Amino acid sequence: MKKRKILLVLTSLFVFTSGLFAKGDTYTYDYWSKIQRSPDVYTVSHVVYADDLKLDTPLKNPTNLFCYGNLVYVADTDNNRIIELEYTEKKILEFRRVIDRFNANGQDVVDTFSGPKDVFIAEDGSYFIADTKNGRVVKLDKDLNYLFSLTEPDDPTYAKGKEFLPEKVVADVKGRAYVLAKNVNKGFIKYDFDGTFTGFYGAGEVTYDFIDLMWKRFFSTRAQREQMVSFVPTEYCNAYMDHEGFIYAVTKTFEQWDLLSDKAKPIRRLNALGGDILVKNAEYLPIGDLQWNNAAGIKDPSKFSDITVLDNDVYLAVDESRGRIFAYNNQGYLLFAFGGHGNIDGHFRQPSSIEHVGKDLFVLDTMNSSITVFTPTVLGNLIYQATEQYAVGDYDDSARTWEEVLKYNGNYDLAYIGLGKSYLRQDRFKEAMDCFELKKDRKNYSKAYMYYRKEWIEANIGWVFALIIAVIVVPFIVKKVMAFIRELKSL
Repeated sequence: MKKRKILLVLTSLFVFTSGLFAKGDTYTYDYWSKIQRSPDVYTVSHVVYADDLKLDTPLKNPTNLFCYGNLVYVADTDNNRIIELEYTEKKILEFRRVIDRFNANGQDVVDTFSGPKDVFIAEDGSYFIADTKNGRVVKLDKDLNYLFSLTEPDDPTYAKGKEFLPEKVVADVKGRAYVLAKNVNKGFIKYDFDGTFTGFYGAGEVTYDFIDLMWKRFFSTRAQREQMVSFVPTEYCNAYMDHEGFIYAVTKTFEQWDLLSDKAKPIRRLNALGGDILVKNAEYLPIGDLQWNNAAGIKDPSKFSDITVLDNDVYLAVDESRGRIFAYNNQGYLLFAFGGHGNIDGHFRQPSSIEHVGKDLFVLDTMNSSITVFTPTVLGNLIYQATEQYAVGDYDDSARTWEEVLKYNGNYDLAYIGLGKSYLRQDRFKEAMDCFELKKDRKNYSKAYMYYRKEWIEANIGWVFALIIAVIVVPFIVKKVMAFIRELKSL
């Protein structure tokens, strides 16, 4: 066991150089929230600019992406259209068609879009398009024939008086749609499969500044209170529905220091009742960057503009503050982060949307009107492989894969934690303790120690019990013998 622990320490020290001199901008955080550089887990396959698509009219203010199979859809907002692209076997995005009109109420009647900001395609091939400036979400069949529209709810629970501007839409397998609309802070607007409004879903908590609250409640006049901004629930800015039907939602509305107490919750996973069930077992919360220094004039924490979820439950969120992508596993551990602001490949000026086909990523840059395609490196595939193997119970294979990860990056904390979890599942408790101790994972170390202590007691209970009996019985026997000897001498 000692040899194993020494080997782990030496691996961490000697392979440290693989992280120290790693190329690119990929990193993770260690136990002390310090950045640990890593070899790249994703590489830029290519960047598609508006001119590359050879459209009659170049992209103008594209706002969102959606992937359906190997098809990639772009909401080309200011051109009032949806662009359909195909991701080919050669991993190239090729133009297929423009969707800028649909058949309404018969083949002879055509309708168009105005400022569409999102598109979602259901499993049956039907389209939900957030036709924002027309104040509706249009549902079309797979042949682009009009079915119905989701419009402003006519219900007492919906506060009217503002223009209805739906911006994001997702739908479940039963055809129920969830819509995010500008200036609506009650969460998602929920519609049944036939377009009937059924209420609100997943409303965020009310956020406020404590000092403002005290001033408003105890010191301000009625006139001042009327002029002050009301304390209202936070608004979501984007959403993704995963393969299990759960909605991942991101928000950019929070006080930055609320991030540290988990009050802000910039990423949420909503269940059927709209409650947040995102698992957060890591040392640090899934909030993006842990350091908010004034780098390149940016003081804000990470603010996620979009999120996507792979089939292995790894979720990736794109940060518009610094142009970075953060990947977390289903336990809330940071797998890696990469990217940045700039004009070079792999960096962004205004990243607004992220999507995926398989494990390949697509990031839309609104300001550049470009789509960056990322593909995993060998290291990236190994990290995914180890994560997936552990999830399905292949603990031996998972441990071997994490050891392969350490050959590329000896600084990778999650590899040691992953090894420890694999050993724990294999009842190799002492080895698990060594891995957790090395990376300061107190929670898992305590669990491994509890099992190790139980195993040790069960294995040694015989002689321990004998020793206890000996400690109790031997002095008693000695005492009796000595008393008997004294009696003999006194005769």
